[in-house]
Amino acid sequence: MAHTDNRTMRRVLHREIAGTIGLLTDEHDFRAMRRYRSFTFADHATYLKQVEALLRTRALQGSHTTVALFDPEEYAQFCTQKGLDPDHPSSRTRFTAQIAATGPTLPYDGRPLADLLPALVDEAVRQATWEYATTLLARLGACTSCGEDIGRAAFTRAASLLVRILDTAPPGDRHLVCSVTGPPETLTAALHITDDGDSLELNETEALEFTTVLALGLATESPGGLVIRVSAPDTPDRVYGWRMRAHGLEPLTAGEVFDAYCTDVESGDLISPESNVDYCALPDLGDIGEEKHTPGHQH
Repeated sequence: MAHTDNRTMRRVLHREIAGTIGLLTDEHDFRAMRRYRSFTFADHATYLKQVEALLRTRALQGSHTTVALFDPEEYAQFCTQKGLDPDHPSSRTRFTAQIAATGPTLPYDGRPLADLLPALVDEAVRQATWEYATTLLARLGACTSCGEDIGRAAFTRAASLLVRILDTAPPGDRHLVCSVTGPPETLTAALHITDDGDSLELNETEALEFTTVLALGLATESPGGLVIRVSAPDTPDRVYGWRMRAHGLEPLTAGEVFDAYCTDVESGDLISPESNVDYCALPDLGDIGEEKHTPGHQH
């Protein structure tokens, strides 16, 4: 009887333990791990099937599992720094525990792995974009004229602009995209806002990432832009936006918005406009694109 009770208690405790699986999302990363003899999977497709089966089993048992992005290069560096043998399962476990705390992760929610993988990669890209933009803002330092921290001032300005854009947008769900062009690549951030009629709901992490990328564009005066798409029942979607100019935002005309949405970015070819979408001139948002500066002085 006591033995049965102990087994029952262990099963209950097992359900209380949260787990993390470090996932190799593509063939390249999978091949990199094949160099280790203790990594016994022969092909990526079989590996993904086994991972998905494990995730489903844990979910049926009532266990919570987080999926993390496993990067073989970062793993090798981790083992070197910690003095661990990379060809040992316990080393992979320790690395997985670290990325669960610091890296991009998603909770397993029962969706097919084919749908979860792109979402995990997108999460990694968003985090990398935010970290990179934050680093660049911090490197700008203080203004030589007034001593103010340029990055912090730009972030404050960007947050103010975002609040005013959301407050003055037409009713409906809003989808915003901000892009900043610069070496070595273009940084893009998206923000989704749900309007239930009484209040707006947004993801705070998305808002932070979006504001950081916008701040970087404002601070560095890099080429870039911001577009917003508003969707409401029984009305066409409305799309309008701005280009970044001298620490502020300059409204786009309806024709410029149309060109931006109906031109392929890579080839430059025209794309058919979407149905039930209005490409609009900016509604009256006051002086949202204007910035007041001390005469002769800009950060």
